[in-house]
Amino acid sequence: MTGPESFGRLPNGREVTRNRITAGDLEAQVLTWGATVQDLRYRGQRVVIGADTIEPYLNDLRYCGAVVGRFANRIGNARFDLDGQTYTTDPNYLGRHTLHGGEQGAGERLWTLEETRADSIRLSLTLRDGDMGFPGALTVTVAYTVAPPATLRVVIEARTTRATPCSFAHHGYFVLDDTGTITDHDLQIEARHYLPVNQDLIPTSGPAPVAGTAFDFREARRVGQAGYDHNFCLSDKATHLRPVARLASAASGVTMQVATTEPGLQIYDGAHLGGQSGHDSLSLLPKPGLALETQAWPDSPNRADFPNCILRPGETYRAETTYAFAGPAA
Repeated sequence: MTGPESFGRLPNGREVTRNRITAGDLEAQVLTWGATVQDLRYRGQRVVIGADTIEPYLNDLRYCGAVVGRFANRIGNARFDLDGQTYTTDPNYLGRHTLHGGEQGAGERLWTLEETRADSIRLSLTLRDGDMGFPGALTVTVAYTVAPPATLRVVIEARTTRATPCSFAHHGYFVLDDTGTITDHDLQIEARHYLPVNQDLIPTSGPAPVAGTAFDFREARRVGQAGYDHNFCLSDKATHLRPVARLASAASGVTMQVATTEPGLQIYDGAHLGGQSGHDSLSLLPKPGLALETQAWPDSPNRADFPNCILRPGETYRAETTYAFAGPAA
């Protein structure tokens, strides 16, 4: 096992390190910036998009591979009521909504490296009371483990000093072949409902049936060009670890199965990433990777009819997600 290596410095001069973990057929490189999976290789084949220097992660590739929160996804109108008090959060999305915890959410922070082993790494971050408008000093840890034959396991835990919305998500963009786009990948999702959204991508109603819509992935089919940035409703609360989705490439023969404890799965096809500079300084094609973000349902702090997303003092938030790879690879 090699120790941390420098991955560059932030504008304030603080150093970002990269840390390698490996086991079986899988190897991951994890940054202290945003607890980001900068590179992930299955039998030598890269299966995520990313960059080779820190600069893109501060700009065009923001959130790419990071752990986002304290509340992943969107909070409508950058406000919510909790225990009789109204909280106003950072309106970093379209100037009127909160996305991924605000302009300086967990994915935009330098995490502390707590422990690293040959096959695992653990990082931590503390968000102060009032940070980005959220109540409670919140301490979060993420543990990445690679397990034979080829599984990436992500466990996120958090505790708070005051009641607060809490939902973290791993925001990796996956691509299982060298075509440069995921439109021809096959996707299957264990969900009978999804959340319709308005033009700002804020849920407009309760869950709607996927049957007869472009959101029906109960049987595997191509991702295609329809355009996706939507939450699929897996369950009405966090539960046991269970398979929820499967991504496959006919071109490479590689498959990836996603399992999670979380009630929601946000699917985003990376439409805005086309033309950005990725690994090896190559320009990314349109829809270069698929984000499969396991999380609470978006805008849950404002929706009493959605699964509970409030963490209270004395409780421990725990979310576990696994990405298991199989099939041919170079």
